Amino acid sequence: MTGPEIERLIQLLAKLPGLGPRSARRAVLHLMKRRDGLLVPLSEAMAAAAEAIRTCPVCGNLDSRSPCTVCADPTRDRTTVCVVEDAGDLWALERTRSYRGLYHVLGGTLSALHGVGPDDLTIDALVDRARGGEIREIILALNATVDGQTTAHVVTDRLAGTGVSLSRLAHGVPVGGELDYLDDGTLTAALKARRPF
Repeated sequence: MTGPEIERLIQLLAKLPGLGPRSARRAVLHLMKRRDGLLVPLSEAMAAAAEAIRTCPVCGNLDSRSPCTVCADPTRDRTTVCVVEDAGDLWALERTRSYRGLYHVLGGTLSALHGVGPDDLTIDALVDRARGGEIREIILALNATVDGQTTAHVVTDRLAGTGVSLSRLAHGVPVGGELDYLDDGTLTAALKARRPF
């Protein structure tokens, strides 16, 4: 029905999160209809990004600078490090503009099902950073999943003896959330994490 170039583009786009074959086909059709205004600039931007974007050797963020923009910012609080699973989580926290410390990207979570062990993550690099002497607090901002919590426990064990205080993000009722729509786990976490009013 289409040439191999279009089929290859559809297959590649279908591998992106949130896109299946049908959505990828619609996206490719949209790109083809807007070749000069969208397809060509997008392909140029992707080629430039593939050439320029690197993993920060300090924190693991993705950026065209090395060290990344966050690590190079002299106004950041260098005594606090927020540990996240991947760069997407770092970017989500940065969008809030409420955290001014540094980050450490683990590169995922532990998962026996997917064969991801402690050596596959950057836990050792985090421990080395903690032993460097400048860090006073590490915030564990890992997802509230079984794998995320397992990873948090392993990280906590590995950081024992470094003298760095550990904290984690609060769990519970989201802002604007209605109790009737929340799952049992979220409600239980909210009850356990309650505080004076």
